[in-house]
Amino acid sequence: MAVTDLPVPGTGTGTGTVHGACPLDCPDTCAMEVTVEDGRAVRVRGARSHPYTRGVLCVKMNDYERTVYSEDRVLHPLRRTGPKGSGRFERISWDEALDEIAGRFTEIVETSGAEAIMPVSYLGTQGILNGLNVGDPFFNRLGATVSERTYCDSGSCTAYAMTVGATAGVDPESFVHARCIVIWANNMLSTNLHLWPFVAEAQRRGAKVVVIDPVRHRTAQHADWYIPIRPGTDGALALAMINVIIAEGLTDEDYVARYTVGFDELAERVATYTPEWASGETGIPAEDIRTLAREYAAADPSVIRIGVAIERHAGGGQTVRAISCLPALTGAWRRPGGGLLQLPLWAFPVNWPAFLGAEFIRPGTRVVNQWLLGRALTGELGLDPPIRALVVYNSNPLVVCPEQDRMVAGLSREDLFTVVSEHFLTDTADYADIVLPATTQLEQRDLMFSWGHLYVTLNEPAVAPLGEAVSNTELFRRLAARMGFTEPVFRRTDEEMIAEAFDWSSPVLEGITPETLARDGWARLRLPGPDEYAPHAEGGFPTPSGKVEFLSSAAAGGNFVLPLFRQGSNDHQSGEPVDPLPHYVPPRERPDGRYPLTLLSPKSHAYLNSSFADRPGQQRVQGVPAVHVHPEDAAARGLTDGAEATVVNDRGRFTARVHVTTDVAPGVVVSPMGAWRKHSRGATVNALSPSVFADLGRAPTFSDNLVEIEPA
Repeated sequence: MAVTDLPVPGTGTGTGTVHGACPLDCPDTCAMEVTVEDGRAVRVRGARSHPYTRGVLCVKMNDYERTVYSEDRVLHPLRRTGPKGSGRFERISWDEALDEIAGRFTEIVETSGAEAIMPVSYLGTQGILNGLNVGDPFFNRLGATVSERTYCDSGSCTAYAMTVGATAGVDPESFVHARCIVIWANNMLSTNLHLWPFVAEAQRRGAKVVVIDPVRHRTAQHADWYIPIRPGTDGALALAMINVIIAEGLTDEDYVARYTVGFDELAERVATYTPEWASGETGIPAEDIRTLAREYAAADPSVIRIGVAIERHAGGGQTVRAISCLPALTGAWRRPGGGLLQLPLWAFPVNWPAFLGAEFIRPGTRVVNQWLLGRALTGELGLDPPIRALVVYNSNPLVVCPEQDRMVAGLSREDLFTVVSEHFLTDTADYADIVLPATTQLEQRDLMFSWGHLYVTLNEPAVAPLGEAVSNTELFRRLAARMGFTEPVFRRTDEEMIAEAFDWSSPVLEGITPETLARDGWARLRLPGPDEYAPHAEGGFPTPSGKVEFLSSAAAGGNFVLPLFRQGSNDHQSGEPVDPLPHYVPPRERPDGRYPLTLLSPKSHAYLNSSFADRPGQQRVQGVPAVHVHPEDAAARGLTDGAEATVVNDRGRFTARVHVTTDVAPGVVVSPMGAWRKHSRGATVNALSPSVFADLGRAPTFSDNLVEIEPA
């Protein structure tokens, strides 16, 4: 369990170092070492022997023990005593809380039907046990509305699977072998920090690093070539690169012939997507597009890293489809370090069915996407029955959902019974009727896959739960017992859940067991090392054809969301027709007289979505909520650096401090997301975000968002 001998946590005498794993919704999934003295965690740091973590944690987790022991922690069940939104509560017992929840649920089921209850959750923690699917069996058994959770990577996953299948792609550690690295829509130094050393090493070895992004962010400032692009036009650039590669004979003809399908159709499709045409869409000079395509195709190997932001506009899915075609056209997959990195999580043999409880779903149970939560709560979706109870865990929807005015109106309903499980009184928790205390990662057991590297990591509890806090697994065991659910799935211990978490017989887990992980903390999947790993050197793609599908066979089934993002349900898929070939979908919102500026809301450097946005140390690093404006746009509006400004459109408005900078292009304003309303001037950036979906996977369209900005 520990690096040194450690008694049972919480005895008050335990001293030693405990293996941990960062729980954040981040690709790095850092292995941690937690130093415990007399039963209290005194230091949290990155595991020094871990080849990816390398002893380093990011600014979000550097002082995690302060978060755990913060005097602001919710440590006991609470019942609301003031108006909704006031944040006024009284302490109650767990029995009182569970009785009230079970009583209200029973009444709602009997009078309105179980679909009047809706869970709201995402990846406030991303462990297999306590993360995305921890509540799914309970709510599926209850018969509640299925919650579709497509905040990020759903559209990308749909598009990626349609083209290359569910493949892990490039080993991040293999980036050192790349000769051209294209970082596309990813501020790596803020959101994927531990990949950067491998990029920097490749750069030292002579690789050219190209960053494509509308913002000259921290990562772009370290690139050999930064290419600014108009928001939402990445698909035009990718298609024009394909045009050049095919037109100039830069393809790997052997690889294309042996390991792809649909080349002729793709060549015909992209014939009109010339660099000149793409220049008009993207703002990138046509000759730069040609140079990028030529250098990318000539490098041996080249690799592309796409970020989650790539999907967040009207044509995000088709953008990922086009980008996914590039490595096959040039044969980049042939060598270690060549290809495409999206989500390595596909390499992990996670036993998802054991955690979904999909067998409990009643056929026809309705599905509501959380991106429409504000409209669902205000009755604008016309739901029958209407939502009468909300259970929120692993999420702070009042900050991360769009249309905050609607969210506030919905959460303020006196007839809406809201339960929130949390570490702190978030903006959402302030509107709860019942608040339940949740454990932090240092107080719970979990098993972690990663969506950024190829290591499985065990998190052991370093200390006993503070106060009356319980893990998510324990919360749903208690709720199931109170509701009278007797199925074995609701009585599983954490240890039993770990035993079911993976297909432990999989070759990629050979020699890796819960026992070895308890001893060592982490292990690399049994795949070839970074110097040898080239999974598609000879094809073998997990698509129906076994090849890269430029012409996608999966498109015949229409648009879809992976069941993993919807509690295991495959009912009520949208099913719109999907073009089997990549094509360009322009931004939905085009600048006009009223709203001439495109608003981007990227991840903050010091917050993880809204997590840590209340922590003083992270607030000092992040600074006050800001809006970054180009000098031309600032001057035209009488805005000065450091002044307060209001950003507005028909959906809402928020106020932030102006930062005048040439790091954003004219016509673009940037305000990082994550700040809480209670620490801002009310509304925050997602008050302006649209509630419409992108083209594939019902992805959100944060970046397809026009605004105006004016002095406050």
